[in-house]
Amino acid sequence: MTVDQVKPQLVFVHGIGGSRDPEQELADWKGALAEGAADTHPAAAKFLDKSVSCSFACYADLFATAGAQGGAPGGASAEEIEITRVLMVELLDDVLELPDQSGNPLLRRCRTQLASGEGAQGVLNVVRVVSAAVTALLAVPGANLASRALSRMELLGMLSQPGRYLHRGAPDATGLTLDQRIRDRVHACLDPARPAVVVAHSLGTVVALEALSEYPGRTALFVTLGSPITTRAFVWPLLRPRPPATPETVDDWADFRDGDDPVVPKRRLVKAIRPNGRGVQPVSQRMDSVVFFPHGAERYLRRREVAEPVLRTLTALAAWG
Repeated sequence: MTVDQVKPQLVFVHGIGGSRDPEQELADWKGALAEGAADTHPAAAKFLDKSVSCSFACYADLFATAGAQGGAPGGASAEEIEITRVLMVELLDDVLELPDQSGNPLLRRCRTQLASGEGAQGVLNVVRVVSAAVTALLAVPGANLASRALSRMELLGMLSQPGRYLHRGAPDATGLTLDQRIRDRVHACLDPARPAVVVAHSLGTVVALEALSEYPGRTALFVTLGSPITTRAFVWPLLRPRPPATPETVDDWADFRDGDDPVVPKRRLVKAIRPNGRGVQPVSQRMDSVVFFPHGAERYLRRREVAEPVLRTLTALAAWG
């Protein structure tokens, strides 16, 4: 048995977004995690490099190559755009509850149009209203500057990604649908012979939950960051398998949500997800920040509350191996 075969695995699963450099993303996410664990694990960066097999499950390119349908942004179909419309309504509802945004007239007008259908009939009109909402969100002081650099159409394509995943369509030449090809990217990073820690963000939490439900190997810790899993309008009713439950091979599930993260619905995972056969359920922890849109993966990973249990679990697994 080689040294690599006994190393525990750390697998990162990203959320929505454009093209990515997996190697750079892996380095950035590892760096953020090590920074977050600096107080309790001062040698975290060296430990992750030497004693853990780390990988970044990247699937962003699959959205770019899934093929266009009807000219909608990102190749999304009318049905997928409808899911995007519902997602944006829920996002706007959460943002409008923020004290400094409750009176934002453009956000409120967009929310009304998208929710009622006023001025939003047909794919292109939905796209226009969602585009206006995205523009208004990016104009809010403190919004992520990297997002500002992206065009509205690119952002709309990203917003359509959850709908495209949950649509279970876009089969390739072999008949594999887009969602299965995405989960296969996660499976490709996992070795059932070794225990794993899986850290997933945003849409990646949906992907990872479904991927681990199909995975036979041990997951010592499943970490979800900024998860939309319990979004009632479109994620929750489309999850597989049903009813949603902790995957059988997961030993522990830690969920982290920022109180100001508008992507995270109010319904808590622990109240919605059934336990697995060993009684494992997600344990959710709320964190508070001072930024407008605290949804970024690296923001979460730099938090001690997130980094500490990941490093603690990996350290125990490395010692056991």
